[in-house]
Amino acid sequence: MDQPTIIQSLNSTDVEGAYLVFERSITQAFNQEGLGSLQDDMKDEIEHKKSLLQSTLHSDEYSESTDTGSFFLLAKRGNSVVGTISYAPCGEEIRILSENRLNDIGELGSLYILPEVQGQGIGSMLIRALATELQKRGIQQFCLDSGYRTAQKKWKRKFGEPYTAAHNYWGEGTDHMVWLCNVKDFAAN
Repeated sequence: MDQPTIIQSLNSTDVEGAYLVFERSITQAFNQEGLGSLQDDMKDEIEHKKSLLQSTLHSDEYSESTDTGSFFLLAKRGNSVVGTISYAPCGEEIRILSENRLNDIGELGSLYILPEVQGQGIGSMLIRALATELQKRGIQQFCLDSGYRTAQKKWKRKFGEPYTAAHNYWGEGTDHMVWLCNVKDFAAN
C-alpha cells in the first residue's frame, strides 16, 4: 500500500530531498516546454531555487526575531520529499509585470512535485496547507506567476484568469502570467 502524503515545514534533514525535487521537476518542465536545450537557464533556475531554500532555512534557524515571513512546506511520503512549496515576498517578475501594484503581496512559489507522483493531488495539498498557514498569520492574499505553458493551463483551472499577463514575454507565443488570489478561497476550513 502507498504511504500517505504528509505536509510539514522545511527542516535541515530534508534539504537534499528538496534539491532532488527541484532538479527532477524543473528539468521535466523545461523539457515539456521544449526548452531542454537551454541547459544554462535550467541550471540557473535549479540553483536559484536551492539558494532560496537555503536562505529560508537559515533565516528560520537563526533569526526568529527578524522573521521575513518566508517559509517552505514539503510534501513527504515516508522519509522521501515528493513536493515543495514556498511563500516569500513577491519576486522581480511579479513586480515588473504588475507595475509594482503587488509589491506588498507575498508570493506562492517553488511549487514542484516529483514527476512520478504528479497528478495525485499533492500540489493541491501543498497549496491548501500554505493557504491555511497564511490564514493563521492573518495574510489575506497571495500572488503567483508562471511562464510555463503547462503550468499556466493548470493555474487557470485552479486560480481563474490571471491578474495580468505579458504576451510574448519569453518570445513569440510564450506569455508570462501573474495571478492574485484570496487566501480564504484555498485554505482548509
